[in-house]
Amino acid sequence: MATELPALALAGVDAHYGDSHVLHGVSFSLGAGRVLALLGRNGAGKTTCMSTIIGFLAPREGEIRLFGEPIARLAPEAIARRGVGLVPQGRRIFPTLTVRENLVVARQSRGGGAWTLERVFDLFPRLQERSQQAAGSLSGGEQQMLAIGRALMGNPRVLLMDEPSEGLAPRIVAEVGQTIARLKQQGLSIVLVEQNIKLALGLADDVVMLNTGQVAFTGSVEDVRSNEAVLTQHLGVF
Repeated sequence: MATELPALALAGVDAHYGDSHVLHGVSFSLGAGRVLALLGRNGAGKTTCMSTIIGFLAPREGEIRLFGEPIARLAPEAIARRGVGLVPQGRRIFPTLTVRENLVVARQSRGGGAWTLERVFDLFPRLQERSQQAAGSLSGGEQQMLAIGRALMGNPRVLLMDEPSEGLAPRIVAEVGQTIARLKQQGLSIVLVEQNIKLALGLADDVVMLNTGQVAFTGSVEDVRSNEAVLTQHLGVF
């Protein structure tokens, strides 16, 4: 029986910012329909890893494959067309455009099951209520919903989420977690970078920990829960 291809696979990825060597031989894979928590201390290389996957930063060495298709060193727009979406740290919405305009400009057609405005509004009813409102006037939680909705309008097969709970009140963090769980139930494969360890472990199937740009731990959530010393060792938390 043929083995199912991983949704996303990194093999020996090295990345640099100028002369600064940030990622060192990073390898991990994301199973189809699963959530992988990519964890690490500040400066461990998590956002650099996301930037390399989406094509903002080309790897010097190594391979990145999306359902078996090589995507390393393609332009970001080409990677997005192949099915990788990004919810960036800090949201980066267009504040002067309306909610609806933010969503429409991100729309890409990818055949059956495509995300539409109606489907995004079903996921986030508050965005529909505020569809004609300037995005910059939304609350922080609503802006995060919009950032997620905008990424979904690209019809991703793999969704990269960089610190989606950052700066949000606990009640809104819980809503973001519920949204991620719903997306997983709908079959989306997700890489989640998150400083809120409780949230990340509550959502993830698998965990990769980075330390100074290298993979320091790879395993299941159950592996982490049964050996919490790895959290202290690699993340400095208890």
